[in-house]
Amino acid sequence: MTWLTDTVSQALPVFVQGLALSLGLIVAIGAQNAFVLRQGLRREHVGSVVLFCAVADAVLISAGVLGMAQALGERPGLARALALAGAVFLAMYGWQALRRARQPHQLRAADGGVGLSRGAALAQAAAFTLLNPHVYLDTVLLVGSIGAQQPAGLRGWFMAGASTASLAWFAALGFGARWLAPWFARPRAWQVLDALIGLTMWVLAALLVRHAL
Repeated sequence: MTWLTDTVSQALPVFVQGLALSLGLIVAIGAQNAFVLRQGLRREHVGSVVLFCAVADAVLISAGVLGMAQALGERPGLARALALAGAVFLAMYGWQALRRARQPHQLRAADGGVGLSRGAALAQAAAFTLLNPHVYLDTVLLVGSIGAQQPAGLRGWFMAGASTASLAWFAALGFGARWLAPWFARPRAWQVLDALIGLTMWVLAALLVRHAL
């Protein structure tokens, strides 16, 4: 029992860090989220689209963490530099989120249009996910470099936390679209959410600086 308690006490903060980082990066107004919301509102191939987006994120997160861990394994100086660079990026991202919180904005799915076949829906989901250059900067490089800073035995927990956040968000967006759409259309709700994201990113940046130094 002592071993199990020690493992959980070590793994839980790493899991939560991955969860918070992934949520902070993924919860934003963008084409991918609008598309998932649209499919949810139309009730078209929701499970397939949600699963694709979540699995794609999990694969990119794992590739980033494992690839960066291998690349940084024998380069502690580079690892420290990337950690500090990641902290600067998170601090800037948090500042941008806090700036967004001062201005009203909303997420709306595109109205109208013809129904999509499952293949067409997945093709569009793939385009919105994989053709977005930010996904490689955020998911592969940033999340990967931060995950690679974790002890080898805890990297799986970090990847699990980040992947869980992605799955939970897309599932809520797709399957809860009918109930969440009015909330997403409220500018005040996004202002509160952006404020929380900004503060979360600043906390993560501070933790990353402490780890690097």
